[in-house]
Amino acid sequence: MTEQAGGRRVVVNMNLSLDGCYARQDAPEDMRWVMPFAVTDVARDHMSGLWETATTVLLGRVNAEGFMGFWPSVIGMEGADPRDEGFAKWLVGVEKVVMSSTLKEAPWERTRVVDRPAAEVAAALKAGEGGDILVPSSASVIKALLAADMVDRLSIMIFPVFLGGGPRLFEDGLPEARWTLATQAAGEHGALSLVYDRAR
Repeated sequence: MTEQAGGRRVVVNMNLSLDGCYARQDAPEDMRWVMPFAVTDVARDHMSGLWETATTVLLGRVNAEGFMGFWPSVIGMEGADPRDEGFAKWLVGVEKVVMSSTLKEAPWERTRVVDRPAAEVAAALKAGEGGDILVPSSASVIKALLAADMVDRLSIMIFPVFLGGGPRLFEDGLPEARWTLATQAAGEHGALSLVYDRAR
């Protein structure tokens, strides 16, 4: 992987319901509403377009535990989609930075734990060499980076369901910003892949 022209980008990715939520209000850990759409071609191609240019993944602790508890098992799994297996291999091998105030030592290889504000961590990573810094689905980290205007690429999958309430990614008080559409795709069951670049 080569360094990005113009420096490293902070790329964030989140799945949203049509009514703007990223999790259920009463059961935020229940992501069954995502699963019918996550296995579609548009969703898999969407993710491939993100991790293939990234050399660092930045995660919150809860998401790190979920990702590392599942994705390594996909490697070599019978019938696994090659795009899923590609992401799994990338995740195992890539530099992982996990934001946590409670985890003192990382149980995963190529991982370091940091207990500092997300914007500081992202700024330090951007000052280094490498490809994109991908933040997949770690809502607390993404919200902090949006609030600090540290996001260079905003990647969203919108799934055609109403959750009827729940936590939202875009809260009042975010810095005024303009975004330009980089890519868009519509997929099976009405899912939308949208990627925006921050206009600076």
